[in-house]
Amino acid sequence: MAVPPIISYAFRRVPRLLAPLALVYATQRILQSQNPQLASQVSTLTWVVAYIVSLPLALTLSVFYGDWRDAKEARKHGAVLAPQVYDKWPGGLTMLGDLIENFKFGYLMEPVETWAKQYGNILNIRIFFANSIFTSEPDHIKAILATQFDSFEKGPLFIQQMHSLLGSGVFNSDGDMWKFHRSMTRPFFSKDRISHFELFGRKADSTIDQLKARLREGHAVDIQDAVSRFTLDSATEFLFGQNVNSLSAGLPYPHTGEAHSSDTHPANVFARAFGKAQHEAAFRFRFGAEWPLTEPLRLRTQDSMDIVRSFIDPILTEALAKKRDAKRAGILQDSELVEDDTLLDYLVKHTDDETVLRDETLNIMIAGRDTTATTLTFAVYLLARHPKALARLREEILSHVGSSRPPTYEDLREMKYLRAVVNETLRLYPAVPFNARTTRNAVLLSPTTPGGKPYYIPPGIGVQYSVWLMHRRTDLWGPDAAEFDPDRFLDERLAKYLTPNPFIFLPFNAGPRICLGQQFAYHESSFFLVRLLQAFSDIQLAPDAQPAGSRAPPEWKGAPGTKGKETIQPKSHLTLYAHEGIWVRMQEDSLAAQI
Repeated sequence: MAVPPIISYAFRRVPRLLAPLALVYATQRILQSQNPQLASQVSTLTWVVAYIVSLPLALTLSVFYGDWRDAKEARKHGAVLAPQVYDKWPGGLTMLGDLIENFKFGYLMEPVETWAKQYGNILNIRIFFANSIFTSEPDHIKAILATQFDSFEKGPLFIQQMHSLLGSGVFNSDGDMWKFHRSMTRPFFSKDRISHFELFGRKADSTIDQLKARLREGHAVDIQDAVSRFTLDSATEFLFGQNVNSLSAGLPYPHTGEAHSSDTHPANVFARAFGKAQHEAAFRFRFGAEWPLTEPLRLRTQDSMDIVRSFIDPILTEALAKKRDAKRAGILQDSELVEDDTLLDYLVKHTDDETVLRDETLNIMIAGRDTTATTLTFAVYLLARHPKALARLREEILSHVGSSRPPTYEDLREMKYLRAVVNETLRLYPAVPFNARTTRNAVLLSPTTPGGKPYYIPPGIGVQYSVWLMHRRTDLWGPDAAEFDPDRFLDERLAKYLTPNPFIFLPFNAGPRICLGQQFAYHESSFFLVRLLQAFSDIQLAPDAQPAGSRAPPEWKGAPGTKGKETIQPKSHLTLYAHEGIWVRMQEDSLAAQI
């Protein structure tokens, strides 16, 4: 049985709390034994004050010593420390409040963006006296993901924060465990397998049929809900050979958000629990190593993960039982991947550990379902706001595949504007807006100004990076960085900005931990967009159907960058999403309407 995080937290923290008290006590005892006369002159109140003061004094000395040590090491390496964001309250309490407020109600990453404007694109956000480096510099992110890959890891804190959700899966492991998971899953994402569009076709057509039916009733539709069902059913069938049939629950109606069949439909319960677990796990990031104090008696993710596992575990149990039955029958299973294998079939060939199987499939499910759903949600959102781009994309689709034929792999390769639309969506609304690593050893990151000094990062320090902020920087993408313009991936701006510095565009990470499902995500999102725009000739946002609490607040209007243009509220847990969906109305193509 796993040790509750609050227990392990206490074991780490209690010795540090007791040490100064023990020092005062030892001083008192030594004084009493060595010099009783002097000891008698020290009042009880003095000792009480000494005990009380010892704790903040020890903390202050520890912080000052750490700063002195780090500054000394930085000078030794000819480097400087990342600038520390000032907070008038000790422990960075103001910053913590800003981050919590932003997580719940604000525009994504806005506090960090504000601090970066004042301190630069690398800074130290110290909360509860713990250093935490944040960067949106391409060269720094390149070092983290590629050139200094071995100097960074997920780290014990990140793994602990995410363990109740991700276990020891590929996204929450380091070293040999990460290599084991990576080696198991890599063969499954071969070109032949991810280019097999029959699954996409069935699920896309079912989704579009439901969209048509709801629109014909005169209602707006939540495109985020629809594509999330599409990707969830596709992902679970791709992974397990059977899906949760979330499309069978029906699409929600405006305002109420209730599914057509029932809010208690098993697929709705599963999807809601899956999203809630991610939200609760991501909230822990704001508190750093102190996060167990916010969940002292019971993990907030527990109820949600119990629901998720109630769906997953029977599937795993059945797969392992089939393996045991085959073994008893003397049937030898080939460990190699064969054409009809699901990912679970393949994983079962390599391990009997149900925990490993659960962790890995859940990790891949989050990647397979959420990232593509995010891309499709915001692609439709952007196309609805930019009718000229919508018309141009639809013209390309109809000229290549017509109004009814499903696209092939070769079709998708030829549709350059389609790929540019997907890339521009990923630039402005990357599925994973920020990520984190921990330094395994002392690291030097390149200076941010010509002739400047590098930045010294001590070992064991959390380093967070944001592609959300990097993708929107005007110095990297040009003065129109806040604008949706797919042509930036086709015209001279491509050679001016991206070609000489490819690390300014990292929607799928890079280096050894680059997303294995990158091409799968491109294919799935591109395929769905083709089928959607074959069926519908126009898309418009439906602000009247958008729940009031999810609309962009009036005070956002006119704000610089993308914030002032939003009509909805982008949010993020592990992946990006639109708060309470994006509601749209779509006009059926005249030919599609006759089918």
